[in-house]
Amino acid sequence: MEMQTSALAIITLSFSIFIIPFLCFMFILVFLASIGKSLGVRRAYVNFLVKVFEFGRKTIEAEGKWNVVDNTKKHTEENSLLEKNGTTVISREDLILVPDPEQNYVGNNNLEVLQEDKNNDSDDDDDKRRPSFETLKREFHLSDCLDLVKAGVESIIEDQVTSRFEAEELKSWNLLTRTNRQYEFISWRLSFIWVTGFFVRYFFLLPLRVLICFFGVLWLMLCTAAVGYIPESNFKRWTNRKVSIMCCNVLSSALSAVINYHNPENRPKSGICVANHTSPIDALILMCDNSYSLIGQRHGGFLGLLQRALARASPQIWFERSEVKDREAVAKRMKEHVSVPNNPPILIFPEGTCINNTSVMQFKKGSFEVGGIIYPVAIKYDPKFGDAFWNSSKYSMLQYLYMMMTSWAIVCDVWYLPPMYQEETETAIDFANRVKAVISKQGGLVDLMWDGQLKRMFAKKEWREKQQEEFSKRLKVE
Repeated sequence: MEMQTSALAIITLSFSIFIIPFLCFMFILVFLASIGKSLGVRRAYVNFLVKVFEFGRKTIEAEGKWNVVDNTKKHTEENSLLEKNGTTVISREDLILVPDPEQNYVGNNNLEVLQEDKNNDSDDDDDKRRPSFETLKREFHLSDCLDLVKAGVESIIEDQVTSRFEAEELKSWNLLTRTNRQYEFISWRLSFIWVTGFFVRYFFLLPLRVLICFFGVLWLMLCTAAVGYIPESNFKRWTNRKVSIMCCNVLSSALSAVINYHNPENRPKSGICVANHTSPIDALILMCDNSYSLIGQRHGGFLGLLQRALARASPQIWFERSEVKDREAVAKRMKEHVSVPNNPPILIFPEGTCINNTSVMQFKKGSFEVGGIIYPVAIKYDPKFGDAFWNSSKYSMLQYLYMMMTSWAIVCDVWYLPPMYQEETETAIDFANRVKAVISKQGGLVDLMWDGQLKRMFAKKEWREKQQEEFSKRLKVE
């Protein structure tokens, strides 16, 4: 009897110490999310982390253990640095083999630059355009193939595709992710900071974030279920928008997300919204500021639970990538959705896979064949606070969420770009490339034309044949 009384007293004490404060904390969190306000705690936390990282960098430099050198300097002979919106971008000047042989000798992969080169009649020596086939036809010399051999060896060492599916390399240590350098003991002060950060992340932030995530998912399921019972009307759409933004803001707290939205006047209102894809939380990041109808691959597990919850409140389009007939049905449903002016915009990630926050890869043309208005959105994460990239070939969704919840924070910038329309003489592929070029330029990302699905498959045979055909045309034919 005494043991039962003692156990009851312990449970009551634990409830009063932990549960009641947590419930009060969640009430405040939901209330602030519902009115779109914040106390600024997360931003103050991120600003404090910036000062800690700067102290760590200076300590490393002072100890002489690591001279901070930009990783791109070791490639000064073959790479050039371009500054785009304050972000460093790497662009190789030499020959790089791409699917379209016509563009092999273009110094910059950006489509806008390519178009300018086509319209430019200047004979400047710095022009990187490839001369016409007629001017290149001549007798074969062994040295003619050296450019291709050089490009092939460079691709073996480091190609443009494989490196896009690895964690983005940091310029300085963030006391979290190890870089490619072998760190050793530097100073007691830095070691103390790292140990303190370890305990903060794993014994305070992780349990708190798990509880917030669990509560946020339950809250999302309850709210979307309630919205699902409301008859179709403008009131339901208005309620769904408010509920969606509120729930996503609660869930973003589980990642200590700090999001900076730019150009809100260009926020999508209808039609189709396309964005570059780094992580499954891209949709969460965008839905903290607007309501969207999602389209994408059907998932199981935790992500599938969220998909089913969202589908209760508003129309969503989920499909299996392996089923061709489903793709045709998706295109039809997209056109039907866009034709209704009051429907929320469809959020699409045309790359079809996650890229590591350094580049934008080939956009699939399907979403650009529907017609209507396209709202481009650029997303750029700050890797200092945590790597948001999801390597689905290496980590499961739960493993990924664990890494996100044990990182310092998720900090990113979102740029809403002016709406774009397809021109009369423009194909869907050209339109997709034009939108991709705008997104990569704004986000300071490298614009690549390679298909992101190459991480799961080999290069197409047709691409190799095109390279062989292009090379043969450069030779004199008797």
